[in-house]
Amino acid sequence: MRWIWIDKFIEFESGKRAVALKNVTLAEEHLHDHFPGFPVMPESLCIEAMAQTAGILVGEAKNFQEKVILAKIKKAVFFDYVKPGDTIELEATIESIIPEAAGTSGKITRADKLIAEIDLMFSHIDRNLAGKEFPEENFVFGGDTSVFHSLLRDVLASTGKKSE
Repeated sequence: MRWIWIDKFIEFESGKRAVALKNVTLAEEHLHDHFPGFPVMPESLCIEAMAQTAGILVGEAKNFQEKVILAKIKKAVFFDYVKPGDTIELEATIESIIPEAAGTSGKITRADKLIAEIDLMFSHIDRNLAGKEFPEENFVFGGDTSVFHSLLRDVLASTGKKSE
């Protein structure tokens, strides 16, 4: 089972930039405990949503051939809460990409109000083994990238491109 913290992409420039949406609802069970009487989306899950947005952007840049994993949170600064009923926009930009790694910058907004700035580093672990052995299969994106293509479906359709 995958926990996907974004609902869909609304913009996607391969190898450059992606914008995804996340609709936050009280139906999400974690909101009932965080915090009782004042439900907010935990900042760690906002970081995860950004990691998924940026990670898919980085993975797609190499046609999902690399095992892309989050290596480091360079910066995570929050300016406001994310509450049930909010739709947040996650914008990720690739700042650098080399065979071993990629760096991204990101921001989360709600109705043009800045909620967070999140900069991340990703490792292409097959190129960055450091003596470790990993399974041959791509356990990050797997052989079936249909879930990622479904997130991209609407934005690809608007550009005339087809999802594989």
